[in-house]
Parts: sequence; structure tokens; C-alpha cells
Amino acid sequence: MEKREERAVEEGAAAAAGGGEAEAAAEAEAEVNPWEVSGKIDYDKLIDKFGCQRLDQSLIDRVQRLTSRAPHVFLRRGVFFAHRDFNEILDAYERGDKFYLYTGRGPSSEALHLGHLIPFMFTKYLQDAFKVPLVIQLTDDEKCMWKNISVEESQRLARENAKDIIACGFDVTRTFIFSDFDYVGGAFYKNMVKVAKCVTYNKVVGIFGFTGEDHIGKVSFPPVQAVPSFPSSFPHLFNGKDHLRCLIPCAIDQDPYFRMTRDVAPRLGYHKPALIESSFFPALQGDTGKMSASDPNSAIYVTDSAKDIKDKINRYAFTGGQDTKEKQRLYGANLEVDIPVKYLSFFLEDDDELEHIKTEYGSGRMLTFDVKKRLTEILVEIVERHRRARAAVTDEMVDAFMAVRPLPSMFG
Repeated sequence: MEKREERAVEEGAAAAAGGGEAEAAAEAEAEVNPWEVSGKIDYDKLIDKFGCQRLDQSLIDRVQRLTSRAPHVFLRRGVFFAHRDFNEILDAYERGDKFYLYTGRGPSSEALHLGHLIPFMFTKYLQDAFKVPLVIQLTDDEKCMWKNISVEESQRLARENAKDIIACGFDVTRTFIFSDFDYVGGAFYKNMVKVAKCVTYNKVVGIFGFTGEDHIGKVSFPPVQAVPSFPSSFPHLFNGKDHLRCLIPCAIDQDPYFRMTRDVAPRLGYHKPALIESSFFPALQGDTGKMSASDPNSAIYVTDSAKDIKDKINRYAFTGGQDTKEKQRLYGANLEVDIPVKYLSFFLEDDDELEHIKTEYGSGRMLTFDVKKRLTEILVEIVERHRRARAAVTDEMVDAFMAVRPLPSMFG
């Protein structure tokens, strides 16, 4: 595993120096990096390219045994499908050692869509199941540098996004949310400098694909996302616990940041952060990337009305069903490309009902209309529940989650 990971880091650096025609063709086929996901994603190839491991059933069974909880639907259905050293986190937990969770959000839009919620829904499950502390990074500085957004607007969006994150139900006694613009400094900045000194320019170009046209802020940003995985970056939380392990739930497009981090961590005396990584929530128009905030018709937003959701699903959701009832009855649907079925696989909790829909729809005994209708019911319920929770989040609650203070119930 470590050799595969080292090879992935080295190949990233080599790519900066040239790369081959085959690699260029693969890149044209699919692009996966922290800022762009496009094309048809082959997750097996992505696992091999990045040097991570597939999350197998034995690890899922072990989570259930250690937590005495049914595995989250995102584990059961393979939404979170890859990992780095997740087995070591479970080993440590079984020995009675502690760990903490780290995830984040780049605040580039006023409202979140369902794809944005997935890592937070899963992280809440992990926090509840393992009873561990959590740090959530709002990379308002990153979005200011990558998007045409002012510092002030980035900060405002970070606070608005924090309300949606809090609405997912996190425990304020175990959760610290921070904005980079507000928090970077002190011990956090010291770790950033240590990381920066360990990463050559060629390596960061190889990992992230920066070019001579990118401004220097982009090149300097990766240490900012790296160091929340080191406990000493949060002395108010983990003072004297520098050997605490960190688990990062995230989408697999964030993997390059943490390949770099894992390469550096042992040189600085820290454990390598472990990762548990998800596939992408596809756009309504088809499974060739992920939902995009730049295209409102590609996504279901937490601010969408029931009518908006129904209209988007009926109008834009790409289906594998046939174009007439007669053909559908005769040939059935292609479930491999059907977006309503993919969305149901994310959000329909009942395994038996999901399998029934797949069987009936695939055989032609169920029509596309019926599948879209069921999906609409489920998504309307999720969005309306989230909207009610979000409306209850006050500015005082945001202040409490973002206050630099010890967490009274960090563990247990």
C-alpha cells in the first residue's frame, strides 16, 4: 500500500515534467482534481492512479461490530468506496486509542446542493457512532483565490454555509468549525510552514497540475488544507495529544491534498491521516461528473421548493428507461445509466424497496414516471427536513460552533 501511494506521488511529480500520450488521452477522458470533475469516471482506475484502496465488506462489517450500529447507507451501497489506512483507525479504536475527524467545505455558493451534503451526512454518522471530536474547515481563502469572489464575500458565504452544516445535526460539544480567514495563525501557521518546507515546487506542480499562469496563492494553499490533519494545529482542543490519529471523510477529488499530506506527515513526527473517500453525486443530466453549483439545473439545492424538485427531476434527470411505455414494458430500463435509480441508491434507506424498484424497473414492469415520482417524494422530504433544521440555526449557534474553546465532550 505505501509503495503504491509513493508511486502515485512520484508519478504526479513526473507528470509535471512531461507525461506520455496515453496519459494525455486518459486525462481527456476524465478529469478528477480538487477543482474539476468531468468525464466518465472509472473508479477502479482512479483507485489505482491515486494509490488508495477499495473499501471492502470486511471493513464495513468491522465498523458495525465496533460501533454496534448498522452501517450507514453510504457504506452499505458503496458511496464511500475507497480509503487510506481506515483499517489502522479501526485497529487504534479497538485498542482503546482515540482519533478525531476532519472534513471541510469550500464556500463558493449561497446554498448547498445535495452533493455538498453527502460528506457531512456521513461525517455526522461517524461522529455519533465513534463518539469522537470533529473539526470542520471552511476554506474561504481557497474560494477567494480560485473563484472571482472578494475576501468579504468569501467570509459571508462561509458563515452561511456553516448554518447548513450545523443543520445536519452535529454535536456542538464535540465539533469545532473554523474559517481559514479567522483561524490561520499561531500553531496552525507553524505547521503550514513546516509542511511548505517539505514540498518542492516540482512536486506540488505534479500533484495539483499548476501552470505558470496560476497565481502564487494557489501554489501556497495546499499546506492550509493539509495541517488540520495534525492535532497540534488545534492546541485549544488537543494540547499534548500530538499523536492523536485523524480520519478524513471526503470525496475522492480531494485525495491529492492528502497524498501530499501523508507524504510529509512522518517527517514532521505525525501519523499519516487516514481517509475514507466517496464517489461523486452525479449531475441530473447524466453520470459524467458531479453536480455543479455553476449549473443550477444540474443539481437539487437545499433551497429548492417541492415544485422545483419535481420539475428538475421530470425535466432534467437522465433515464435509462425507454422512450415509450410499450418499449419500456418490452425491454425494461438500463439501470447502469439511470440517474433516478442512482439517486435512490444514495437516499432511499430501505434496501428491500430499492431492490424491488431495480427489479421491476429493469424488467419493464415499472415505468420511468413511477421511479421519478418516488424519487421526488424522497428528495422533497430530505430537503424540507433540512430547511426546517437550517431555519432553526441562529447566529449565536454559529458563534458557539466557531468559538475557540475546549470541547466538553470530546471523547465518549
